Amino acid sequence: MNNNFFDTYLKFRALDRFIFVELVGPFFFGLMAFTIIMVAGGLLFRIADLIIKNGVSLGIVIRLFLYYLPKMAAAAIPMSCLLAALLGFNKLSANSELVALKSSGISFNRIIRPVIILAFLVSIGAFFINETLVPVSERAAANVMAYEVYKQSPPVFKEKVFLKEESGGSLKRVIYVNRMDIKDGMMSDVVVQEFENGLLSRLVSAEKGEWIDGSWWLEEGKVFEITKENDVSLLFTFDKQALQLNLNPEEAARSSRTPDEMTLNELFREIEMMKQKGMDVSKIVMIMNLRFSVPWACLVLAIVGAAVGSRPQRSSSGMGLGLSVIIVFVYYIILSFTQSLGDAGYLHPVFAAWIANIVFLIIGAGLTLRANRLG
Repeated sequence: MNNNFFDTYLKFRALDRFIFVELVGPFFFGLMAFTIIMVAGGLLFRIADLIIKNGVSLGIVIRLFLYYLPKMAAAAIPMSCLLAALLGFNKLSANSELVALKSSGISFNRIIRPVIILAFLVSIGAFFINETLVPVSERAAANVMAYEVYKQSPPVFKEKVFLKEESGGSLKRVIYVNRMDIKDGMMSDVVVQEFENGLLSRLVSAEKGEWIDGSWWLEEGKVFEITKENDVSLLFTFDKQALQLNLNPEEAARSSRTPDEMTLNELFREIEMMKQKGMDVSKIVMIMNLRFSVPWACLVLAIVGAAVGSRPQRSSSGMGLGLSVIIVFVYYIILSFTQSLGDAGYLHPVFAAWIANIVFLIIGAGLTLRANRLG
């Protein structure tokens, strides 16, 4: 009995390795192909337009290309997972290897396990790429476009300035400014949150603030104390109070980030502060959920690709690439449509971010059940 169990275990390990090898090649082929398609379809025309109309130098062109490349490569990852599963299982089907595996008593659910594991790992990798490399490269590209290509002056106003201070890895203070006049150093709707041992202990709210003789001053504000039981009590009001911030208006504006440039922790804090001010948080909640839903499309699309590729038919890599483009196009059409509904308030922001994944997961589950029955 132990020998039979050991033989079965080795057989399944060999099956996983075999399918894994079938997926790796198409995945990197898809990553390269889809990245080239997106570069050729948009970026090259944009760069050519900059060279012709704006006389941009070769050095700036190369920098822009390198800055925009991570975002395009990250967008190509879910497509590559789809293509890898589709081509890999299409090859297994065309060579009658799927039929042989099912004839030996192995279900299709078991056969696609390596697909799910690999896509899961890729989803995690895509999430971290979108959280680290892409925001940095996008900010660098935006700065090059604004100040080196279009020769723009620094902006006069900055909306929703978000600053945080940490000490020893612990959050100490968060400053939120609804609007800042960079030239005159004027602020409106200022909220300062102070933390002790990671817990909110004090809240300062001011109608406005001003940069005077090298220092920040808050005006017409209130100071609240937050107890450990989350009770809020008013300590005092003030007409004018100093704000300890070692940044001038231009540095403060540069240090803040838009929602697309924030980390998840910063998005959480931004949402909490906006809620305290009674502001609409629907859009930023949807942005936060998209940070999760888009990388997890790797897993959803891989399941769909494996189920579609398992059909008993013969097709070339070119046909597989074309079918992948169609499936991905439909996915992003649904995602864009639900995002628009979420922005307009017709859909809950969480549902708007996840509905495309839910729809394709249902489709993938249905196709997988069908593949099991055919076996």
